Amino acid sequence: MAKNYYETLGVEKNASADEIKSAYRKLAKKYHPDLNPNNQEAATKFKEINEAYEVLSDSQKKANYDQYGSADPQDFFRNSGGGSQGGFSGFGNFSGFEDIFDMFSSGFGGETKRTSATAGRTLTTTINLTFEEACFGVKKAINIVRTESCKHCNGTGAKSGTAYQTCPDCGGSGQVRYTQNTLFGRMVNVGPCAKCNGTGKIIKEKCEHCSGKGYYKNNSSITIDIPAGIDNEQIMTLRGYGDAGMRGGPNGDLQVLVKVAKHPLLERDGVDIHLDLPVPFVIAMLGGKIIIPSLEGKLELTIPQNTQTGTILKLKGKGVKYLNKNSKGDMFIKVSVELPRVTDKKLINKIKAISEEFVQKDYQDYQKYQDKLKRL
Repeated sequence: MAKNYYETLGVEKNASADEIKSAYRKLAKKYHPDLNPNNQEAATKFKEINEAYEVLSDSQKKANYDQYGSADPQDFFRNSGGGSQGGFSGFGNFSGFEDIFDMFSSGFGGETKRTSATAGRTLTTTINLTFEEACFGVKKAINIVRTESCKHCNGTGAKSGTAYQTCPDCGGSGQVRYTQNTLFGRMVNVGPCAKCNGTGKIIKEKCEHCSGKGYYKNNSSITIDIPAGIDNEQIMTLRGYGDAGMRGGPNGDLQVLVKVAKHPLLERDGVDIHLDLPVPFVIAMLGGKIIIPSLEGKLELTIPQNTQTGTILKLKGKGVKYLNKNSKGDMFIKVSVELPRVTDKKLINKIKAISEEFVQKDYQDYQKYQDKLKRL
């Protein structure tokens, strides 16, 4: 095969549809152009990944690819000297004898039905959210340029959707018989008709709205429901919102990369919220209340007496909502005790007067440190 799509996605040939999808999503996120600006190598890799997934995610294309080395079986006949008089050009289109035996598995002269339907291309875009929008969910409108099926001709390309005639090459079947001489004898197979692209119809009068293409580019506005709990750099996949499929093929998907802005004070770790809180020395020593920010607005937090630097206070259920669940994470407040900057001489003398009492009675960790220091 000219391109090994399985190797591109890093999966085995017998990988399931779910395994192929999972591998694609992981690589698409890694090499997404928005995450790799001005990186041509990543852009090329992203394009290869999408090309591989477009084939391997479509059962018919995958079957063609496994059998012929291409999603379009006509590529095989063209590249190997197809036609009743064409000779065999060698094994350049095969990755090994496995492909040869796969190709003849249906028997010489066997007819295999093919479809000319093509799935639409997967599109990508980026959406920017505030910290709160990602935590609580929001509806957002985005604009995308995508290929849409022409409504005036129902995607046929013919005027009013009816101005066409039966294809003379395939007699309206959309398929033609190909004969080829090979090392194993003459092989007869059936593939899509090149003249009508497998539709069985030839347009007599083109649709004036799409110029006979059956589709056109359109700037569309789509409103997206962003679920509560979505995180930065996650990718939302909207099925069927990509480019329109051709000749009856399914629409492609739209992949939305989520970018979440930072909060000036809060930090998010999954579903948990973290806050570094500076606490005045007096409040830490005597206890008191401090106003803190949270996802629910400003809250009054009680600081226990004799709170030390590094103490972590937990507010259960004050974190982010689990994605697609009703439960929430927690909020963790890490205390940093701020010492006063004393410059007044009278105050300094008062502190000195009581400092010995503090050192002797209350600084237990300091006393343990002094004891270990003496034993060195």
